[in-house]
Amino acid sequence: MAEWYEAASRNAPGQWGVAVADQSGKMLWSVNPEEPLMPASTVKLFTTGFARSVLGGTARRPTRVVGVGSLNPKNGEWVGTWALELNGDPSLERAAGQGPTFYDLALQLASSGVRKITGPLQVQSADGPANAVYPAAWSPRHYGRLFAPLVGPLTLHENVISITVQPGSRSGQRALLVSTAPQGLASRVKVTALTRSGRRSHLSFRETSNGVFIVSGTIGVRGGARALTGVSSDPRAVLNAVWASALQRAGITWSAASPRRAPAVGGPRVLAEVASPPLDSLASEINRRSLNYGAELLLQWAGGRDQGAQHLTDHVRQVIGRQNGVYLVDGSGLSYEDRVSPEAFVAYLAKFPGTPAGRNFPQLLPANGTGTLRRLNTGFPGTGVVRAKTGTLGRVSSVVGYLGQSDGTLLISLMYNGPRPWAARQSQWNLFRTLGANGVIIPADTTAEVPPVQLGGDESR
Repeated sequence: MAEWYEAASRNAPGQWGVAVADQSGKMLWSVNPEEPLMPASTVKLFTTGFARSVLGGTARRPTRVVGVGSLNPKNGEWVGTWALELNGDPSLERAAGQGPTFYDLALQLASSGVRKITGPLQVQSADGPANAVYPAAWSPRHYGRLFAPLVGPLTLHENVISITVQPGSRSGQRALLVSTAPQGLASRVKVTALTRSGRRSHLSFRETSNGVFIVSGTIGVRGGARALTGVSSDPRAVLNAVWASALQRAGITWSAASPRRAPAVGGPRVLAEVASPPLDSLASEINRRSLNYGAELLLQWAGGRDQGAQHLTDHVRQVIGRQNGVYLVDGSGLSYEDRVSPEAFVAYLAKFPGTPAGRNFPQLLPANGTGTLRRLNTGFPGTGVVRAKTGTLGRVSSVVGYLGQSDGTLLISLMYNGPRPWAARQSQWNLFRTLGANGVIIPADTTAEVPPVQLGGDESR
């Protein structure tokens, strides 16, 4: 260990914090274990544990159509008021077959006999305004980047837009729209890009103030289709288009005229409802892809929108049994204000699995060779020897998690703050490979009620 640290600190000079402990949390080797450092996305393992403690691993996030009124059996018109209830399901409209969709909701309405609804779109949430905002704890420099979309109950397709276009048949022709994600945005897309000779393309898209996406630039006639991806600055406009398309495909007519008032028939009732996968499945995917928006939605779900970070901090302090070494202002680790010490991490890794909500906790973290640990794919007897979470910012490289050995599981926290995070990450990988060369796959507790289910999707750092 000393030899490894000497090489690591030489290759990546800066602040290092290292803690290696046995399964009980007894420290085996350390460097600056009590020093609070920026943790980056390793915070997500705390958020996972907190959400599980409050909500349970089987909890699901609903999305509903609610209404007050009645159905006219003669023409299938819903007479009264209606609204979409969005509650921040991270998987809503994520990809075909990988999460609930608004088309699922529309089909439920159609199956109940609804053929027509009237009135402008009303959006509500079960726990406050149905909005999506940029978290105050995040640096303004990240605004508009794919890893930092708007966060809130009004979330669909991760609040990210993807537009695919292809060249026309010859130079000078306008490019053709192929598809959008989420599905149903075609009416909000205007393609001005032109086809040019060759294979090269120079494309971009921007969102106007009225929610129209304009694709501009040039696309090579022999270059094939190109996909453009960016964050949405107006999720409400996206929702309006996606809902209209879903209703149309389900055979329901929607008129934006003012709704007809029906005689009072009681309070609101659920007209259609879909639900997210279980929390364990959501958390597993959020950790595997290191989804910042997803971690923030878990935190809002479990801790509320106003005091979630304080509740998260309190949870970690309660689990580890000390007040120092943990200060959190968000649930994703994207904030530069978060601070955690290496020994706080290993204490949590040791103690949380012994709590009522901690069963199978290591299985909710990415395994070596997968997700953000995909580069840690060699040097081990198999996938699952390591279960860990990475954290990466401009001056941060952290890896925190479990490493299986024949005589017990090691708890490892490797934290670096400094100017060479890439070099630090290579050193961190090297230590995991050294300690795990003869490791064993960390077993799952087969008595757990609901094992985590991977959802799929693109991987990220």
